[in-house]
Amino acid sequence: MSGAGGTVYVVDDNDHCLQALVATLRARGFAVAPFLSARGLLDALPEDPQGCLLLDVRMPQMDGLALQAELGARGVFLPIVFLTGFATVEDGVWAMKAGAVDFLQKPAEESRLLAALTAALGASRREAESRRERAELARRLASLTPREREVFALVGKGLRNKETAERLGIAEKTVKVHRARVMQKLDLGTLADLVLLSQKLPGTIPP
Repeated sequence: MSGAGGTVYVVDDNDHCLQALVATLRARGFAVAPFLSARGLLDALPEDPQGCLLLDVRMPQMDGLALQAELGARGVFLPIVFLTGFATVEDGVWAMKAGAVDFLQKPAEESRLLAALTAALGASRREAESRRERAELARRLASLTPREREVFALVGKGLRNKETAERLGIAEKTVKVHRARVMQKLDLGTLADLVLLSQKLPGTIPP
């Protein structure tokens, strides 16, 4: 089983447990970054971390649930697998409602732990790809002229070229030119693609 595609950030205040986890994960091909405290992780975490978090719950100063809340408040997407020896049912419910991938009790079966981390890394990769796609779409949208954005909005609502021309007070052939440029700039193959994209962008394109 490979951990390619991101780092597993491991936080556990018990050094013996931390080192055992690190050894296990590295032996299975995971890239690992170990920390003995939540604060240590926050101080070292890159601006846009790629990977997931294997996190203890009961820790001094800042516990795992507080760290989960802090990451959420900072807008950091880092899928979390909790691994703890001391936690209540309420802790587990709270963690899962806040978006944790899994909540495991120590000692966890290695197969289940690795499966949970693999799922968490997969979620991280999907989110990273989604962010890249959104950034590319934003770049393409920004390349549209004001008139092209108007044509995009109206055609995206299902208006025909003639109706769009009448609404904008321009010639129908001009609408066709703008529509063709929109299709090219947004890398769209068909009119159906344009309509579908417009529907996915509520509030992005002016009415």
